Amino acid sequence: MKQLLNTVYVSDPEVYLALKGSNLNLIKENDSIARVPLHNIEAICTFGHQGASPALIHECMDRQISITFFSSGGRFRGRVTGEMNGNVTLRKKQYKVSEDELECADIAKHIVIGKLFNSEQVLKRIVRDHELRVDSKKLMQAIERLKESRKLAAGTQDLESLRGIEGNAASAYFSVFNECIIQQKESFSFSSRSRRPPLDPVNALLSFSYSLLASETAAALEGVGLDSYVGFMHRDRPGRISLALDVMEEMRPLIADRFVLKLINRQQVNRKDFVVKENGAVLLTDQARKTFLQLWQKEKQDTFTHPFLKEKMPWGLAPHVQSLLLARYLRGDLEAYPPILIR
Repeated sequence: MKQLLNTVYVSDPEVYLALKGSNLNLIKENDSIARVPLHNIEAICTFGHQGASPALIHECMDRQISITFFSSGGRFRGRVTGEMNGNVTLRKKQYKVSEDELECADIAKHIVIGKLFNSEQVLKRIVRDHELRVDSKKLMQAIERLKESRKLAAGTQDLESLRGIEGNAASAYFSVFNECIIQQKESFSFSSRSRRPPLDPVNALLSFSYSLLASETAAALEGVGLDSYVGFMHRDRPGRISLALDVMEEMRPLIADRFVLKLINRQQVNRKDFVVKENGAVLLTDQARKTFLQLWQKEKQDTFTHPFLKEKMPWGLAPHVQSLLLARYLRGDLEAYPPILIR
C-alpha cells in the first residue's frame, strides 16, 4: 500500500518557493521562514502569485512531487508534474476507452452510483444524529429521490442519460443541504450551488474543498500511470483534468461535503472568516484558509475500512486506491470498476 506522505500547503500569497539542498525553502521578504525535507513530501499546493524557482520545480519533477498552483481565492490555476508513471499500454487503453461511448457509460455508471449512494449516507447520518433538529421528512424525501436515481443509473448505458440522472440527483441533494447545517444557521444559510464565483460562505467552502480534492485525485491518477486529463464522464476540454473530476465524484460527499459540514457544525469557521469581493464572490480570508488547510490535512489522517479491499487506511489514500482500482479495471484485472461505497 502506498505510504501517505505530507502535502505541504503554502497559504501565504507572499511566500516564494525555492530549493535549498534537498529541502523546500519558503522565503518571505528575502528571509527563509521554513524548510521542509523533500523526501517527506508527496505534493505541494501554493496559493498566491509569488511562484516557485526553476530549481525547485526541476527537483520536484525528478522526485515525482507535484506542485499545484491556486489563486489567492483558491481557484485552480495549474499543476507541474514529472514524467508520468506506468506503461504506455495502460494509457493507450484509456484513450481507446474514452472514444467508446458504451465503455465510457459503463465506467460512468459505477461512478454515478457511488456518488449517489454516498450522498444518501450523508443525509441519512444527519437524520440519525439530529432527528429532532432537522426536517426529517424533507430529508427522507431527498434520500428516496437519490435511491430512485441510483436505480435509474444502474439500468442506463447511455452517457447523456447518466449525466442527466446525475444532474437531477445533485439538485435533489443540494435542495436539502441547508438542513445539514445545524449550527450557525444565520451565517451559513445555503439555497443553491454557485461556483464561479461562490456567492455565499457555504459555497466558498465547498468550492475550495472540491479544488483540493480534484488536485489530489489528479496526482493519484498520474501516480498509477493514467492521464488525468482524459475522462469518461467529463468530456475533454483544454486544461480540464476530466478524469480527476470523474473519479472524485464518488468521493465528494464522503470527503469534501462531510468535511465542510464538520467545519460549520463544530464552529471551526465563522462569518468573519470570509470576505466579499466587488463582483459578489465570497472567499476565505488568508488566516481562515490556513486554518482550513490544517484541518483538511488532519482529516486525511482519519481511517476507514475500504469496502472492496477490506483494508483499513487513512482517508488521504482514497484517491490513490480508487485510481489503482480504475487502472486494474482498464488492464482487464477486474470485471468492473468498483466505486467506494461507505455507509
